[in-house]
Amino acid sequence: MPPELVFAFLDCEFGGLDVEIHDLTEVGIILTDYRLVELAEDQWRVRARPERISAEAAKIFGYDEELWSVAPPVRQVLTEISAMMPADKVVVPAGQNVRMDVIFLERAYKKCGIPYPFDYHVIDLATLFYSWSLVAGERIKSLSLRQAATEAGLLHGANVQHRALADARLTLETFRHYIGRLSPRELSEIIPEKTSPQEDKDEALS
Repeated sequence: MPPELVFAFLDCEFGGLDVEIHDLTEVGIILTDYRLVELAEDQWRVRARPERISAEAAKIFGYDEELWSVAPPVRQVLTEISAMMPADKVVVPAGQNVRMDVIFLERAYKKCGIPYPFDYHVIDLATLFYSWSLVAGERIKSLSLRQAATEAGLLHGANVQHRALADARLTLETFRHYIGRLSPRELSEIIPEKTSPQEDKDEALS
């Protein structure tokens, strides 16, 4: 039997968009099973070099040099991320424009000499949002998280927070919304309510 799939809904903040000259500054991850039932979550600030953070990026994610100077180094953060991943499952990165997050994470893992813990496949909200627009016959203005969340009624005129875990949470909720709109079944039939480990054990024994 092949390993079970787990999804890591993740969002990273960076000092800019060029992986060669900008640092990873923040990571937020929500782990779910294949039905999008949440398993765990965590977030990390990453110690970053001020000269590798652009003024524009600093403004977007609220960079504070003193606060980030005491954040754990990237090697420690990556080690903790790897420890969070279930060893007996295939962990697929999921997110909004998750390609960018993966590029920064892959580079960081490679430079630190730590095995990359994620699968090479990715799940992207932008693709799901576009698919929904075709089925619904809606013309979308952009493929951004803000646009997808606004169309889903999850964001009302506010800006996306641009904090890693908050963006990962908004991405997951928006993903659930469009999965529900594309399915001929009720959403509760696809994504059951979260149960406690003891409830899962009792159900398995019944």
